[in-house]
Amino acid sequence: MVMKTFKKVFRINAEPSDVYSALTNPFTIELWSGYKAEMSTEPGSEFSLWEGDITGKNIEFIPDRKVVQLWYFGDRIEESIVTISIAPDRENSTVTVEQTNIPDEEFDDIAEGWREYYIGAISSFFNPNF
Repeated sequence: MVMKTFKKVFRINAEPSDVYSALTNPFTIELWSGYKAEMSTEPGSEFSLWEGDITGKNIEFIPDRKVVQLWYFGDRIEESIVTISIAPDRENSTVTVEQTNIPDEEFDDIAEGWREYYIGAISSFFNPNF
């Protein structure tokens, strides 16, 4: 099975602390996603987004800087690790998303998901006029 890595840099019109909150605070996640979220910043805790469409385990948190998660894909052997790095960019943030071991047949959906529904939704949440 061919596995791919998705990597993309996004600019978000919000400070790193706000972006970090949008990734880790279940109340903020619900605001931009429209769904209740199970999320904690406790390493080893499990998370669930979009009513279970995305589930996994939290690995590492560096407040306002980085989130590392293991995403579950059914019964895949290779672990898909998601690393979201946040860097200040004047009053904005540069957010780098990297996800490893994405099954080839799911890559396009995953890539679109990041752009449209995940980081894209967070970006829209902080830029309601666009």
